[in-house]
Amino acid sequence: MTTEIKNSFDKEYIGSFSRELGEPDWLTELRVGALELADNLPLPKADKTKIDKWNFTQFKKHIVKSEDFTSFDSLPEPVKALINNNEGSQNLYIQRNNRPTLLSVSTELQGNGVIFTDIFTAAREHGELLQKYFMKDAVKIDEHKLTALHAALLNGGVFIYVPKNVVIKEPIQAVFLHDDEEANLFNHVLIVAEDNSSVTYVENYLSVAAPENSVFNIVTEVVAKANAKVQYGAVDTLAQGITTYVNRRGITDRDARIEWSLGLMNDGNTISENTTNLVGTGSSGDTKMVSVGRGEQIQNFTTQIVHYAKYTTSNILKHGVTKDGSTSIFNGIGKIEHGASKSNAEQESRILMLSEKARGDANPMLLIDEDDVVAGHAASVGRVDPVQLYYIMSRGIAKHEAERLIIHGFLAPVVNQLPIEGVKKQLVEVIERKVK
Repeated sequence: MTTEIKNSFDKEYIGSFSRELGEPDWLTELRVGALELADNLPLPKADKTKIDKWNFTQFKKHIVKSEDFTSFDSLPEPVKALINNNEGSQNLYIQRNNRPTLLSVSTELQGNGVIFTDIFTAAREHGELLQKYFMKDAVKIDEHKLTALHAALLNGGVFIYVPKNVVIKEPIQAVFLHDDEEANLFNHVLIVAEDNSSVTYVENYLSVAAPENSVFNIVTEVVAKANAKVQYGAVDTLAQGITTYVNRRGITDRDARIEWSLGLMNDGNTISENTTNLVGTGSSGDTKMVSVGRGEQIQNFTTQIVHYAKYTTSNILKHGVTKDGSTSIFNGIGKIEHGASKSNAEQESRILMLSEKARGDANPMLLIDEDDVVAGHAASVGRVDPVQLYYIMSRGIAKHEAERLIIHGFLAPVVNQLPIEGVKKQLVEVIERKVK
């Protein structure tokens, strides 16, 4: 699986690439060490999905050269449409393929000591702070082959640091634009929210190119310190020819909270992990996710919230639609470790299949190692109710339009609960495009 990686991107190349970026020695050494690890590590285990034949490693270009956008007016219309959903925000980052191309940070954020910058600048200018958190606790380099390759080949991403007691009222937004068919992305997002701080972050992965065989390896780390709150919204719309690995993970300290609002709308094969580790007493995690699969794509989504401390609460809510010949696996895990008494873990996963060839599988799991807790789950997989469809069509509505209405109705319980209005609006628009 790693033949081309070893031939094309060996440790000499990685070291040279890192030095050209002006990265500190610790990051150069980390990259080279991670590449050596990757050769001997297995792929992650994807329950009920065979990913050993998927292409996670074989590609020709590690970096593509893209021109900068000189102003907001020069942005492509699809990007402008996303930004308009967050109208009025001055805090925006645009990355074009692998290149940081546009950054706007309000004077208020700068005055409060907030760091919002691309990952390369963070390594050069905030190296000690980045080193403290980068792939240390949330996502570790040696977990499997894909995390090691991510660390070695890192070629994009952002770093956000919110100091103590700073409450950011307006969302921070990042758009990762893919408009080069030869582009491959190893993108890292790191958010650190110190004690009593609050931040809302919204990101978009957007393809306007049509690659035949590209690789995206995306890792997010969210660290929420005591009494901090992080709302994380994402809408992924990557093209059919991209094989995507996504790992979004968070850690909460005492009384902290992380909320995930995820729209996983890629058209290519995707394996996605989303884990929240509740390590502080009284902390909480909430994950809301929607997906639409179409064509022949295969999607595997694992959502996990692990309770390590007392009085922690979690909720997982996932709805997905499969159509054509697509397959979606929903794994939901609520785990309460020994000692996490008085905790509450709830989850719900539902999949709607629109055709005979579409496949869905919802697997709720409760792993309980403590007695004094509350836990529950619900899961369902089914096809469109013919009676419901007939009733709508009897009102003079065509079958395709009736199915579209049913899909919106099925996903609405999740979409309507999303706490970030911009993400909610984007998702409605993406869903509309995918169910036409």
